[in-house]
Amino acid sequence: MKFTTSILILTLLFLNFQIAAASENEYGTVKAWFNGENATANGLQLKIGEPVEVKVEIISKINGSVFVKIKEPGVTKAFDIKKGPSNHDVTIDNYDVTNGWSKTYTWTLTPNGAWKNGNAPLNIFVQFDKIVNGEIKGYKPIQFTIANPYILDEQYTGAATTPETTASRAGTQAKEAPFLPLIFTVSALLLAWRWGR
Repeated sequence: MKFTTSILILTLLFLNFQIAAASENEYGTVKAWFNGENATANGLQLKIGEPVEVKVEIISKINGSVFVKIKEPGVTKAFDIKKGPSNHDVTIDNYDVTNGWSKTYTWTLTPNGAWKNGNAPLNIFVQFDKIVNGEIKGYKPIQFTIANPYILDEQYTGAATTPETTASRAGTQAKEAPFLPLIFTVSALLLAWRWGR
């Protein structure tokens, strides 16, 4: 019984670690933060004009090219990019990268009021192209939602937002969304209960 319990606890810890880890494949790794919170940040509320910071770190495990794009999946663009290396749906091209190459990109965005009283997801898309002897020998994309904030129908009037002020502002405090870890935890407990019988 002790062995089964030990395996169950290790599996549970491994699954929770994987949820918190960056997106990764055999060609590279992508990590992202929204106002200092690890992606995917949920339970956030933003006002129109409220500045937020998106940071993306990319590490290549191959020699080749890396293409990066910040995008909104909806038709209506809910954010304006005030500062950053690219605009929406504009690809940043990185050619001749080597194994171990890394780069961090930072954007400052604000909700523009075109979409309000609803969620506005913000995604990152990164494609790694493996190049051998001048030819593309494979490509692997990584794509995920960095944040899915709810845009309020209110105008922002405060000072510039930092990760510390975002977490402490009354009424818009970021809340952890434990949905996936909760599913794994409940599943693991049910499995342990079943094995115990």
